[in-house]
Amino acid sequence: MRSTVVALVVAAAAAFSVSASAAADGGHDAAQDAMDAQVEQAGVPGALGQAQDGGGVWHGTSGVADRTTRRPPMPQDRFRIGSLTKPFIAAVMLQLEAEGTVDLDAPVERWLPGAVRGGGQDGRLITLRQLLGHTSGLYDFTADPGMQRDHFGPRFADHRYDSHDPESLVRTAMAHSRSFRPGSGWGYSNTNYVLAGMVISKATGHSYAQEIESRIIRPLKLRDTSLPGTSAGIPAPHGRAYSTLSEKGAQARVHDVTALDPSVAGASGEMISSTGDLIRFMRALLRGDVLPPRQLAEMKSTVPADGQDRYGLGLTRHRLSCGTTVWGHEGTIQGSRSTAVTTADGSHTAAFNLNGDWSGGTSDLVEAEYCG
Repeated sequence: MRSTVVALVVAAAAAFSVSASAAADGGHDAAQDAMDAQVEQAGVPGALGQAQDGGGVWHGTSGVADRTTRRPPMPQDRFRIGSLTKPFIAAVMLQLEAEGTVDLDAPVERWLPGAVRGGGQDGRLITLRQLLGHTSGLYDFTADPGMQRDHFGPRFADHRYDSHDPESLVRTAMAHSRSFRPGSGWGYSNTNYVLAGMVISKATGHSYAQEIESRIIRPLKLRDTSLPGTSAGIPAPHGRAYSTLSEKGAQARVHDVTALDPSVAGASGEMISSTGDLIRFMRALLRGDVLPPRQLAEMKSTVPADGQDRYGLGLTRHRLSCGTTVWGHEGTIQGSRSTAVTTADGSHTAAFNLNGDWSGGTSDLVEAEYCG
C-alpha cells in the first residue's frame, strides 16, 4: 500500500513538472539549470522554485524531496523558511509604528526593562529601528559555542526537541560582548529579531505569532504559512530536510533534521511557508499592500551590508550582475535554505528552497532567474 501511494505521488508530481515545463517559454531555463546544478554539483537532495512575471507562473523542481522514497519536490510543498521570518516581524512592527503604538526611535529599554544588559550591551542605548536594521551591535545568540554544538552540530540529535523561550535566547547573547557600538556599523544578529518579537508582544498584548497571523497571513490568504511555536512537525505536504550538522568535506554524513523544535529560532526564524505564499507576500509587501507608503519607504531605507547588498528594516536590496535590483530576504535553518525576492514594483517575483543546508546558498538561483 505504501509503495503504491508513493508511486502515485511521484507520478503526479512528475506529470505536473512536465506540464509546467511545456507551458514555459524558455525564460526560466537558466533558473532550472541553476537548480539542477545545486543537486548535481553541490549534492543538495532537492530544489524547488517558483517565479511570477508578465509571462505567468513558472514552477521548477530538481532532485528529490525525500531521499528514502525518492519522491520529487512538488510546488505545493511546505518548508521551514528560517530568516525569511524577519520581513514578517519587521512588517508588523512598522504597522504598529503607523498606528502610533510604537516609536522606532525609542530605546529597547522602554519595552523590555533590564532585558538587554551585559558585555557592553545596553537596551537604553539601542533603538527598535536598530534592531530591525541589524545596526544594534548585539551578539548573535546562534553564534554561541554551546548553541552551535547542541543545535547546529554533533549534539543535534540530543537537543532537537529542546524548547526555548525568547528570554533564554537573549540571556545567551548577553553572556557575550557586543560586536560594535550601536549605530556605528552593521552586523547580522538573530538576537535583534528575538527582541523585536518580544516588543511586539509587550506592545500589543498578543504573541508576535498572533499578530503575524491576524495582520498578514489571514489578509493575504497565505494558506501554507504558519508559526509552529514549539511544534516539531511541518504541516503536509512537505519533503524532508537534511543537514551535515556543520561537518565539512565530501565524506560528511547527511542527517534527516526534518523534525525539530523551532523555538530555538523563535521570532528570528521559526516560520513555515511555501514558494507560492512567499511570492504572494513579497509582491504584496513591495507593492504597498502591507504597509502605508511612509513605512514602506522606511523599510527600504538601507545601509551597506555584506558584499554588494544593502539592508533596510527586515529587507535586503541586492543588485545583480545584469543591473537588475531585487528586494527580499534569505532564510536558513537546519536542513533548509530559502530565498524570496521581487523587483521594486512587484512585477517579477521568485522564491526558491533547497532541502539541504550545506550548499553555498541561493544567490546563484536568483542570479539565474533574473539575469539568465
